[in-house]
Amino acid sequence: MSGEMDKPLISRRLVDSDGSLAEVPSEAPKVGVLGSGDFARSLVTRLVGSGFSVVVGSRNPKRTAGLFPSAAQVTFQADAVDSPDVIFVAMFREHYSSLCGLSDQLAGKILVDVSNPTEQEHLRQLESNAEYLASLFPTCTVVKAFNVISAWTLQSGPRDGNRQVPICSNQPEAKRVVSEMVQAMGFTPVDMGALASAREVEAMPLRLLPGWKVPGLLALGLFIFFYIYNFVRDVVQPYVREGKSKFYKLPVSVVNTTLPCVAYVLLSLVYLPGVLAAALQLHRGTKYRRFPDWLGHWLQHRKQIGLLSFFCAALHALYSFCLPLGRVNRYEVVNLALKQVLTNKSHLWIEEEVWRMEIYLSLGVLALGMLSLLAVTSLPSIANSLNWREFSFIQSTLGFVALVLSTLHTLTYGWTRAFEDRHYRFYLPPTFTLTLLVPCVVILAKALFLLPCLGGRLARIRRGWEKDAAVKFALPMDHALAQKTSHV
Repeated sequence: MSGEMDKPLISRRLVDSDGSLAEVPSEAPKVGVLGSGDFARSLVTRLVGSGFSVVVGSRNPKRTAGLFPSAAQVTFQADAVDSPDVIFVAMFREHYSSLCGLSDQLAGKILVDVSNPTEQEHLRQLESNAEYLASLFPTCTVVKAFNVISAWTLQSGPRDGNRQVPICSNQPEAKRVVSEMVQAMGFTPVDMGALASAREVEAMPLRLLPGWKVPGLLALGLFIFFYIYNFVRDVVQPYVREGKSKFYKLPVSVVNTTLPCVAYVLLSLVYLPGVLAAALQLHRGTKYRRFPDWLGHWLQHRKQIGLLSFFCAALHALYSFCLPLGRVNRYEVVNLALKQVLTNKSHLWIEEEVWRMEIYLSLGVLALGMLSLLAVTSLPSIANSLNWREFSFIQSTLGFVALVLSTLHTLTYGWTRAFEDRHYRFYLPPTFTLTLLVPCVVILAKALFLLPCLGGRLARIRRGWEKDAAVKFALPMDHALAQKTSHV
């Protein structure tokens, strides 16, 4: 069978991520693959494309031969394990016992286990698949590898974060052999230690966005809170006080009012932990004491929180563009025109409102543009092309500028509404006043840290100075430069 699976990805050479060509070792070992599933096919394709000689063992080689590249030899399992020293076991755990008849032929060989358990199997079984395989073949050396790499990645090639291949085994020499194969295939081996670590390695593909759970719940909680708050103010209050039904606002208008609140608060929560960490260091007079666990986890989740902020801001922009397309906006325009005709007003122009909306929109576009820059530079492919100072300038300095622009955008939207009684519905203040609390605290704290008495002390602490240390410490004359260049 001819097709895409029949074509080697790369012929004899493998292109690295930096554009250089990595030669496959001239004495590339002959490898065997037991299994004929999707992953086995992708693995064989990658091995052949990387210059390895591959023998595939199958229970029905005539039926499966057409599924593999023509350069690979497809034969029975007993014949496939004779000559190779490294054999990939690409089959499910329940089929391991079918290989017990090959124990004598497999003796002394390296078995690479690439399998993954299901979530239920992982919770139910006390030993990993690799450890179970090692117990069935005690005369073999078992290596756990390639289980975190998908079949698609094997075919399309490594991309950024999925380049790493965790490897664990009880034999250092076996790990070295497999690591060389991993590098020849264009991936990066990561030594995870002994085979006892295989259970942790097998748990990696089972995790569903582990770094996004807390930020996601935080964003969801903020959205629910502000949505209910806006629902009470914009829908319930008119219905109770005036008998007007405005439930049509729920799908678009209330959502569009909620999204910028969530985005704004999330953006401020990206920079709040840095302020708290600086204040804690000033209070302690040293940087050599650990932060509390909750603050440490908060600092580690800043990237995810920032991306969720950008996501909500982008949705807010899309919803805002869609508002004029709705029937509600059309009816309101017609009603306003009729009202002008009935009141004999030929010209309706409020200079203050025109300026306010122009400034409001301009600041919003600038803030979204800054957030877009932060989101793009957080991508590994972009971040890896920047040095530390460039990355810090964009994420810290320009990120703080985005927070200031968002604050000005919010203040321009609110204008004088916070001081008008009619905007306090059910005695609840306008929503934008609630969102200003955390960002204003962050901006005020950042301004205080610019004072020489606080900024200079913080710079000395971050360069190793301690309050109770006996050794005197002199800060360079330009401590602002020291803050930019020193990140110890």
